[in-house]
Amino acid sequence: MIKYTIVFALSAFITSSAIAGDVPDDPLNSPVWKDIAARQFGAAQVVFDDRVKVVVPGVVENQAQVPVIADARDLPNVDKLIVIADLNPIQHVLTYSPGHAKAVPYISFRMKVEQATPVRAAALTSDGVWHVGGVFLEAAGGGCSSPATAREDADWTETMGNAQGRAWRKADGTARMRLRVKHPMDTGLAKDNTPAFYIERLDVKNKDGAPLATLEMFEPVSEDPTVTLDIKIPPSEGSFVIDGRDNNGNVYRSTIPVPFDGSTLMPPGGAFAPNFHWTAPLNPPA
Repeated sequence: MIKYTIVFALSAFITSSAIAGDVPDDPLNSPVWKDIAARQFGAAQVVFDDRVKVVVPGVVENQAQVPVIADARDLPNVDKLIVIADLNPIQHVLTYSPGHAKAVPYISFRMKVEQATPVRAAALTSDGVWHVGGVFLEAAGGGCSSPATAREDADWTETMGNAQGRAWRKADGTARMRLRVKHPMDTGLAKDNTPAFYIERLDVKNKDGAPLATLEMFEPVSEDPTVTLDIKIPPSEGSFVIDGRDNNGNVYRSTIPVPFDGSTLMPPGGAFAPNFHWTAPLNPPA
């Protein structure tokens, strides 16, 4: 079993003397922190906050598939959650927007890393303040500049866009949704000169099409992205609809049934079950 290390950023809570646009010193001592803060947060107020948690493995076995959890559930009124890897060639990993208070500011996924790097989650609250937590990830290099393994298969286009997923009711009234989509998620940095090719957006909706959450993904998200979200959904709304698109214009749709009640509660550890719900892309590549 992989031993996980959880490192919380030092707290620096808002005070009456705080000035919007001030950037606090980085407890992880990243050489690019000030540049990242200026680019990502602009003149907004930024604080380090131990209520924003990042979880990564203590030992990275595959630099192209690093599991990450970004968790801001202890913060109220989170409008947006972003994940950044400071020393990656492409630093912005994803942006998660738990829209209409329907989703929980929590996401689990896998990402590529090019070298050891701070990995941060930043949560934007409704008062316009960015709350930042982070961890230093010890890893060897090469995850971003390695070609996707799917490229070795002559028929990879035949399965691209196929999706599988499952949803479980949780005791707190939310439903945990896990989705995996077949896609190479090319960074454009591999030596084979394959251009960037990645799923750039997933919109989670209820069965009537009302928006629940939005996920914007970028090149560092791992091949065949696997995403776990917690979303509030009444028993009467018995399915999630996920609409996606990649940067080449391919569009995807998946429908994941949600159990009506607790008869299908999430198993211990939230492990995948064997009976996934499979869907195919709306416009498969020619």
